[in-house]
Formats: sequence, C-alpha cells, structure tokens
Amino acid sequence: MKKHRRLKIAVVSTVMALIVLVGVGYANRGALSALGYDWFLSDKVEKSFAGSYKPLTNRPTASEPPQVEDPFSMLLMGVDARARERGRSDTLIYTVVRPKDGNVLMISIPRDTYADIVGKDKMDKITHAYAFGGPEMAVDSVEKLLEAKIDHYASINFQGFIKVVDKLGGIHLPIGKDIVNKGADHEKFTVKANKDSYSGVEALNYVRYREDAGGDMSRTERNRVFLEELVHKAASLKQWNNIPEVLDIVGDNFITDLPPASMSDLAKQFLQTGQNIQSYTLKGDGKRMGRQNLWYFVTDEDDLNQVRTTVAAWLNPETPEDQLTVPGDPDESTDKKTSNNQAA
Repeated sequence: MKKHRRLKIAVVSTVMALIVLVGVGYANRGALSALGYDWFLSDKVEKSFAGSYKPLTNRPTASEPPQVEDPFSMLLMGVDARARERGRSDTLIYTVVRPKDGNVLMISIPRDTYADIVGKDKMDKITHAYAFGGPEMAVDSVEKLLEAKIDHYASINFQGFIKVVDKLGGIHLPIGKDIVNKGADHEKFTVKANKDSYSGVEALNYVRYREDAGGDMSRTERNRVFLEELVHKAASLKQWNNIPEVLDIVGDNFITDLPPASMSDLAKQFLQTGQNIQSYTLKGDGKRMGRQNLWYFVTDEDDLNQVRTTVAAWLNPETPEDQLTVPGDPDESTDKKTSNNQAA
C-alpha cells in the first residue's frame, strides 16, 4: 500500500488516452482511414469511455456534446490514486488543443508551485488543490494561476500508465547507465541499462527518477523521451484487434468531463490532421518558506506573463500556425517539440 501511495505520475502519463486514440490511429492512417475509424473504432471508443465521463459539479453541463473544431483548453492531471478514487495530482499540464491544424500546446506546472488555492483562501502547493477539492478545485486554481480558461479536464492514474505500456508489449528507452533511486526519503528502485524493452513499472520509474543532477529539467527531458517512444510504439501496433483492449484499460483509469462522443470526434479529427506537440515548463526557483520552512516552487513572474500571452495566442483560432510558439528563444530553451509524423 505504501509503495503504491508513493508512485509518481510522469508528465506524459496524463496524455495516455490521447496517444491511444490519436497516436495509434494517425500512425496507421494508411491502413485505417477516417472512414475506417467510423466503421471499426468509433463505437468502441464511446463504449470504453462511457464510465469515464464525470462533469465538473461547479459548472453547467452542456445538453449536447461540445464541438471539437475550435481551439479549446484542457487540464491534464496525473493522479496518485487507485482507479476512480481521489488522490493527489502529482502532474498538472495546461493543454491547448487545436483540432483543425493538429497543434497541441502543453504547459507543465510543477507540482510544488506556490499558488492561490481557490476555495481554500490560502496559498499552498498547487498539487494540494486536487486533494482538497478534486478536479473542480484543481481546475479553478490553475485557471487563476494562468489567468486562462479551462474548458475541460482529464486525469489518469498510475495503474493506467503501467497497464497500457505492458499491453503494448513494453517500450524502448535510451538508458545507457543503471538508474538507481536510493535516497533516504525516496522509494528504492533500480532500472537496468541497455535493455531491449522496458515494462510499465520500469518506464514509470524512468520518468519519475529524482536523484540526478539535472533536477526538474532532466525529468522533463525524460518525460519528452518517453512520450516519443510511446507514440513510436503505438505507431507500430498494426493489429487493430488489440486496440479495443487497450482502450478498455485506459477507460478504467481515466476520468474527464469530455463526453465519449466528443472524444471520438476529436480522435477522428486528428486522424486526418496529425499532431504537433509543443511543450513548456513554467520557470522559477525553489524556496523554503513559512513557519514550517516547507519547500515550494516560486514561479518567475516575467515567464508566467509570457506563458499567459502564449496561451491566449494559441486559443485564438485566427493565430497562424507559424506563430504558434512557446516562450523564449527555441535555440536556447529546454522546451521540446514532438511531431507524430516523425515518430511514425
């Protein structure tokens, strides 16, 4: 039980459903056109995710499934919990999805970010918002931090992370030296180097390793590598009869306020456009503060304002593709761009 509580969700775990619905389908677009999707998978997607639909209680529910043509925002969360149970959001990613041109912006918010917890009237680590008030409080708190709307949310827990990787037969990871987590306050594990394939548990340990010198930036890089490798693995999955079982695994560990019909429509849109993912992590510094001298991540105000401006541009449907950028100089930043065209 203690071991499960301490499992940490990697940034990319929250986009597992997107990878399954979009990455696999798009990578195999020659074998399965959008029309083929309608024939073979549309009903299955809606069935698998029927139990995942959970609207926010503090917001009105649309009478009809929302359209997925215009840019919309989504808060993606990796939650340390058993299926269907509330836990702590170890990962928060503010995401802008542009279905028409296939562009996706992912803004990673460090879990210890010092922020106003809406509904609690206090400043705290933003990861605590989900524990205090579920997805409603997490959504409200991130909206206030970024000064940007959140149209939808989605969360997936570590069980889904592990099971999907294992169902895909494991993935390749570029590990040239054994990864050993042995700190006194950390869960102990070792991931052996130079293996042909890594299991779900090993992949999870790879992305949440905490003891290298690079800190958060190194973990962000591993997150990106894992995402690329997972999409590549999904692209090689030619046996379409295996996909329904993968969808069931994700559906059992996934909750969202996006109705299944809208998810199906979104998947079909990406089948036809492909997807380019640009990612960015909020900048700042770690500080110990307060009477208990706790460690917090304090955002850089200039960087935060640039992120707010960037998000506004991405949400504007009139913004040209060549202006869909991330803050800072791409040649100097640690931000990464992943194209599923390259992964395939």
